[in-house]
Order: sequence, then structure tokens, then C-alpha cells
Amino acid sequence: MIDTPPTAAPHIVIFDSGVGGLSILQAARQQLPHGRFSYLSDNGGFPYGNKPAHHVIDRACRVLESFAAEVDDVDVYVIACNTASTLALPRLRRHFTRPVVGVVPAIKPAAELSRNKYIGLLATPGTVKRSYTKRLIEEFASDCHVVSVGSSALVELAERKLRQEYISPEQLQPILAPLITLSSSNPTPARLDTLVLACTHFPLLADEIAQALSPRVQLVDSGLAIARRIAYWTERIQPLASLPTQPTYAWFTRADSSTESLSDTLALFGFDEIRLLHIPTP
Repeated sequence: MIDTPPTAAPHIVIFDSGVGGLSILQAARQQLPHGRFSYLSDNGGFPYGNKPAHHVIDRACRVLESFAAEVDDVDVYVIACNTASTLALPRLRRHFTRPVVGVVPAIKPAAELSRNKYIGLLATPGTVKRSYTKRLIEEFASDCHVVSVGSSALVELAERKLRQEYISPEQLQPILAPLITLSSSNPTPARLDTLVLACTHFPLLADEIAQALSPRVQLVDSGLAIARRIAYWTERIQPLASLPTQPTYAWFTRADSSTESLSDTLALFGFDEIRLLHIPTP
């Protein structure tokens, strides 16, 4: 019997401005149980959703370029942030030779799932307004009525939940009210049967969102689709690392008490150590 030499596990970096990308990490780990994952949070630049486009592009690129200078064996970069994906992907793909996977709001699968052709889009204010999102709706949901709701508060609630704070469905009700209340943009609320969670933070609050809405409303996010895309690339590239097992970390761009409060949650996601990434000033 000939022993097959061990192969290096692909090193996948999940990047977000906060901790919303942990929802993508969770889906990716299920798809790739033998993958090697690092997490990179630009908490020093959080949040991205209310920042000007040029700021997001420059910031995301500087953070990822700094990370690549520090960690040189990355096989796949995952931009687990809808805001950064819709703005910075072209520049990042020009810069990196390794695959860069972005997150796209799950408008197409939501439109296919909806029986009533009446769907909700829950995103950050910037994503709701962005022309990229409007093009997705025109291309994949032109036969649907789409009720769009932008919220930065929901991002903050997701961050607080991962820091062990209790979040009740009642706290979400004012945010979700436009989805269930009669208005000019929502003329028949009872018909809404599918909701797109178009920010990676929002699946972290899926239970609370589901409790605040009617049980007939299906929640749709990008996690599984992105996990499959990561798997697609890991099957087609040769991992850069020479060893099958190496430590991975959760990286942050700012050290503070809020970061330390994530230690228990990060341990549940497989990270035992937090590291600080220095970002040079522009």
C-alpha cells in the first residue's frame, strides 16, 4: 500500500467591516470542513454601509493589501460584505492573482422562490440605494414587487448579539415595520412571502427576524451560494501552503474592549487567538 502524502488545506480569508462575515464563514465551514479559515474584520473602519463609495473602495483595498503583506499564503479571498463587494471587487480582482469571491444580494433566488412575486429586500441604506442593487432587481426580479428597507441599526444589533447581548424580536419591530405596514411602497403587505437578507450581518439575526415576521415569509441569504463558489475555486487551485495544518487567527484593525468581548464567540467559530493588523495611513 502506497501512502499518499498529505496535501495542504486551502487557506480562505473571510473579510468584512465587522463580524457579519461570520455568517458566511459558518456556511463555508459546512461546505469545506477541511478548509483552513482566517477571519479579517476592519472594525477600525466599521461600518461601511454609511460611508461614501470612494472611502469604502480605498479602505477595503488598503486593509486587504496590508493583510496580504502580513500573511502570504492566502488561496481565496472572500469579501463577505455586500457594500465592499458591490464597490471594491473590480479593483481587488485586478490587484490579487488569487481568486476573490464577492457577496451578491440573493435577489435572483428570492424571486424564484416567491409564489406571490412579492418580496422584501433588507439591506444597509447604501446597498438599497446603489445602482448595482437596482440592476439586480431589474434583471432578476422584474416580475416581482420589491419592498426595500435600509437599516444600519440592524447591523449594530447583530454586532451586539455576537458580543453576548440579548436581542429581542421587539427590538427589531421598528426596523421591520415597513415590511408589514401598508404604504405606497408596500401596498399589500400580506402578499410578502420572501425576504432577502442582503447584508451578511442579518443572517446572524435570522431567528429574531423570523419571530418578528409572519411565518409565511421565507428568509433568503447568500451564505450557501458563496460557500459553493469558494468550493469551486478550492477545487481548481493548488494551495500555496506547504503544510496541511497551520494556525489561523481572527484579525482586527483596532484593539479595544469591544474586540475582546468577542473572544468567546470567536472560539465557537474555531478561533482561539485574536491578532491586530496594522493599517498604514494613506
